[in-house]
Amino acid sequence: MNLHVQTTKRKEIVDITRLVEEEILKMGASDGACLVFVKHTTAALTTADLDPGTDLDMLDAFDLIVPKLAYRHPHNPAHVPDHIMSSIIGPSVSVPVRKGKLELGTWQRVVLVELDGPREREIAIIC
Repeated sequence: MNLHVQTTKRKEIVDITRLVEEEILKMGASDGACLVFVKHTTAALTTADLDPGTDLDMLDAFDLIVPKLAYRHPHNPAHVPDHIMSSIIGPSVSVPVRKGKLELGTWQRVVLVELDGPREREIAIIC
């Protein structure tokens, strides 16, 4: 099943937990595991605690991790850091499912990390 998420900013963290759980219900998945995979090279998926401001803290930290270099990417050197950060964070998360719901920790949310938006992002969900 594929989910489409429209981002609204150049860089942002989008909580997709509810959307993923809605897709799990549509699939009728009960117990097992769910793989959530973003089909793009300038976006990523992870889990996060989204207390107010945490999303901005994460984005600031990501910017500091990737060095400012003279990148050689022929298509668009300016977004090479976005490709690198996407690779570091990763394109997927795997989450246990119990009774049709994601088995997340108390504060955990499944989040899309937009690194080169705004764009419509396609996310595959397999349970």
